[in-house]
Amino acid sequence: MENIGRFLMIGGVILFVVGGLVFLGAKFGIPFGHLPGDIRIEGKNTTFYFPLASSILISIVLTILVNIIIRLIKK
Repeated sequence: MENIGRFLMIGGVILFVVGGLVFLGAKFGIPFGHLPGDIRIEGKNTTFYFPLASSILISIVLTILVNIIIRLIKK
């Protein structure tokens, strides 16, 4: 049970850090959510928005970071 709590806390810290980086990126003009490839469909009464390119970019960056962290921990 302690392991689950530890993983949840680590996951929360990671989400907090990633959220902070996205927030700072927006302050410095990095266009997360407005990249070419993000899908936005506006209707008369509805709007559908799916940040496909932004999601792929964030996924690639997080994969690289996690792999680096795992390699540092294994040494």
